[in-house]
Amino acid sequence: MNRIIIGGLVITAFAFTACTKKKLDTDIKKASYAIGQQIGGNLKQQNIDFDADALAQALKDASQGKNEMSKEDMQAAMMKLQEMAMKKQQEAADANAKKGKEFLEKNKSEANVKTTASGLQYIVEKEGTGASPSKDDTVKVHYKGTLTNGEQFDSSYDRGQPAEFPVGGVIPGWTEALQLMKVGGKAKLFIPPELAYGPSGRPGIPPNSVLVFEVELIDIVKAAKAKK
Repeated sequence: MNRIIIGGLVITAFAFTACTKKKLDTDIKKASYAIGQQIGGNLKQQNIDFDADALAQALKDASQGKNEMSKEDMQAAMMKLQEMAMKKQQEAADANAKKGKEFLEKNKSEANVKTTASGLQYIVEKEGTGASPSKDDTVKVHYKGTLTNGEQFDSSYDRGQPAEFPVGGVIPGWTEALQLMKVGGKAKLFIPPELAYGPSGRPGIPPNSVLVFEVELIDIVKAAKAKK
């Protein structure tokens, strides 16, 4: 599991106070609110359970040089939090692995779905007319990535610019799929977790998630040319 990173944000958050809703009518209040958003967003992104009131009180106490817990108690509490987070992640990973297998088992019989020996599933939406990349090539692609429930976690289309990366420098499912495509082609990929991010997951991608990508192979940039 990714290590829980809280300290840096908390240390800089002394101006954040446990209070009822206030008007953000001064620079200090606005900055304090921004810091609180960073802390809360960081914890949410890491899927960490916490009590917002207790956290806000701790920030206020720390800014005044007070502490309701001993160092030993705080260390024990953080270890317990780590244990709970690991257990929660493992439970989510197990549940997602089961749902993923069920999804892929059903999906492989859908129209036009092809399955490779590795377990990668894909649909050719448009046959390309150019060359197919090798593992040593760098490619330019447009893509959109979602979970099986349709929730989007990434999109080069939204950024308005194609992505460029080495075929051998991405997740195994991508590396395999790109070599099956030709320039100008489009495909829809269904990537099992073992060919993606596995039980560790990523921000926005729960552990053991099946990933769905719409991929458009725009061009191939040979490695030798990329170094010039």
